[in-house]
Amino acid sequence: MGDSGRRRRWPLAEKRRIVEESFRPGHGAEATARRHGLSRSQMYLWRQRYRAGHLGGEDTPGFAQLVMAPGPVSSAPAAVASGVTMAETRVEIVLGNGRRVVAPVSVDPVALGRLLPVVEGA
Repeated sequence: MGDSGRRRRWPLAEKRRIVEESFRPGHGAEATARRHGLSRSQMYLWRQRYRAGHLGGEDTPGFAQLVMAPGPVSSAPAAVASGVTMAETRVEIVLGNGRRVVAPVSVDPVALGRLLPVVEGA
């Protein structure tokens, strides 16, 4: 008799490792899920729990690494439309899913903290 119909139990450390792999550039949630024999919905649930800090470990990051670079951001029309002047210092955040968030450094960190999980999960 095979393993069909049985639920697989994943240790928290393994879930964290798989989710962190899915956040790396070029990996993506769906491809990582397929590689590990997970459904897409399971992967997205684990990612949601990871971002909320429910997969254990004290090193669960709230944000990805941030690198500040001088000079204008390539999306100038979007910046001008949102009222950000080209002279104002901005930060560009590249999320694990490849999306980018460009915001003035004066942005409310609480509001940005609520926005990033929404943009990353979309």
